[in-house]
Amino acid sequence: MCFKMMSVEMQDVLQQNILRFWLDKMVDIENGGFYGRIDGHGILHPEAEKGAILNARILWSFSAAYRVMGCPEYLEAATRAKRYFIDHFIDPEYGGVYWSVDYKGQPLDTKKQFYAIGFAIYGLSEYARATGDQEALDYALQLFDCIEEHAYDPVYNGYIEACTREWAEIADMRLSEYDANYPKSQNTHLHIIEPYANLYRVLKSQYPDNPDTLGGSVFAPQYGPMAYYEDVIRVGRALRNIIGIFTDKILNPETHHLDLFFDMDWTRGAGHLESYGHDIECSWLLHEAAIVLGDSEVLAKVEPIVQMVAKASEKGLRPDGSMIHEANLDTGHVDDDLHWWVQAENVVGWFNLYQHFDDQDALEKAQRCWDYIKKQLIDYDNGEWYWSRHADGSLNTDDDKAGFWKCPYHNSRMCLELIERTAEM
Repeated sequence: MCFKMMSVEMQDVLQQNILRFWLDKMVDIENGGFYGRIDGHGILHPEAEKGAILNARILWSFSAAYRVMGCPEYLEAATRAKRYFIDHFIDPEYGGVYWSVDYKGQPLDTKKQFYAIGFAIYGLSEYARATGDQEALDYALQLFDCIEEHAYDPVYNGYIEACTREWAEIADMRLSEYDANYPKSQNTHLHIIEPYANLYRVLKSQYPDNPDTLGGSVFAPQYGPMAYYEDVIRVGRALRNIIGIFTDKILNPETHHLDLFFDMDWTRGAGHLESYGHDIECSWLLHEAAIVLGDSEVLAKVEPIVQMVAKASEKGLRPDGSMIHEANLDTGHVDDDLHWWVQAENVVGWFNLYQHFDDQDALEKAQRCWDYIKKQLIDYDNGEWYWSRHADGSLNTDDDKAGFWKCPYHNSRMCLELIERTAEM
């Protein structure tokens, strides 16, 4: 299949299957924002809690879709998501982002998980990128400051997982019940590098290196051009640093996989774990961050690592093009479910290698996985994608169709990445 045809197919799936589902079934007219859950059997739970991750990812998805395709309906949904997130998830007293609110929008779980704050920056910066909205950019910068002030470790470098609402230490720092309780993780760092790169891209595009030329910005700086120029510098500095954390701390130099959990001093914890979906996702997000940073020396260091990490993830590939989730090498346990998000990142990661390194085999891997997605994961009757297929091919309906962790993000981003990348080639 020609990759241009793959892009055409993805645009149709994005608009008619993914975004249509969220517009038609998840808008909460009565209480505002979006519903918190539709289960794996397609049943709406209108009183389910509303998670910060879900709502930040909705904001990112519709903002990016509007930026790429210009559909007014997507702008309306993005604006709805932005308003609800600012009004209900951002803590007006202590700053940062609540982990969840109830179905009426009242604070429910008020802990500060930096993973969630990262996604808030991602969504708000993308809205600013798509629309030139000043409010979204200002909130994104405020949340950047929250991470730098409360999560950054000045002794060993890197970012911790979580705090209490008031930014005090918290005993249980886990992102979910499936994670090990360690102060630092690859996953949180991955989803800090992602928003930092996007925020830097927005700032750099609107505020060039010379602060005297800032008058042409589509934004209306409230603090004067020099203050925004300083934002470019400090966000760029943080982005450069976190790229180095991945190459020097998180990357396992022996296996080329990314280790998952760490103590404060970067001692690896929780045993020998391999997450193939995170490996392939990180391969292209790390590459994107280095490209956005625009430093040739950093890019020269990163690009061989990008290829090595992607190649290491091949361990999780199956002959049909799909990729399993993860493995524990100490216990021998393999999570061989075929998750929707892993397949989406699998496509983008291999296409990235084809686009930038002319790797023809990588293109074939991307195409095979897309064929698997079309045949096995897309729900053509009810919209959106199933959570996963089990290794025996049976459908997983125990996990949500839409919910706290099942969002229009990995799959919509896959489609948007291929649409944009193909247009550039």
